[in-house]
Amino acid sequence: MEDFGIRHFGAFVAAGVLLNLTPGPDLLYAITRAGALGPRAGWAAALGTSAGCLVHVALGALGVAALLAASASAFALLKLVGAAWLAWLGLRMLLAPAQAPAPDTKTRAADGTVARHPGLADVFREAALINILNPKVALFFLAFVPQFVAPQAARPGLAFAVLGAVFVFNGTLVTGAVGMAAATAATRLRARAGSASWSRAMVRIGAWLPRAIGALFVALGLKLAVEPR
Repeated sequence: MEDFGIRHFGAFVAAGVLLNLTPGPDLLYAITRAGALGPRAGWAAALGTSAGCLVHVALGALGVAALLAASASAFALLKLVGAAWLAWLGLRMLLAPAQAPAPDTKTRAADGTVARHPGLADVFREAALINILNPKVALFFLAFVPQFVAPQAARPGLAFAVLGAVFVFNGTLVTGAVGMAAATAATRLRARAGSASWSRAMVRIGAWLPRAIGALFVALGLKLAVEPR
């Protein structure tokens, strides 16, 4: 990778994988959707998360993210928009039906109303916007990636883009694998719900776990809105 002006590539990959495993809004979103909608929704969330990251990688390589970091007003505006998006997603989870059997399906509630569960395109779009509208993701790439760009790199922008693409590729695999694990665990729990006690427990879990994650998203949105730059 030295031809691209990249140094310590092995350390970069290892650190990136560990960072991708760190719980954050994007990983929590993938776990929640995969557990409720299945592994395909988990991969849709992983791809959406990566699409959002690629936007920041492209901006960082072009130097736009550096301008964002230097502009207090631009940073504050994007921060407030991102905080509002996280809070809105959290409210949707708080108010959503307790169980969602599969993407692109509808469930009829006791009062006769029909609620549409999010499809794979919805999951992809929401996951992408979680990262696109989070200025901390842009600042993360600006702070983390340049440490592995060699000072003598002929094309530092290209080195930044290559490292960012590697980080995003590994992140897709990690987030997708975590989503599959969440979907498998949820399926096994449902399979064990044959007894009355397990059925009641599954109903409680299905009702309160998405709401707990939704409340966490609202809290993350509020935290992002009020924390200093």
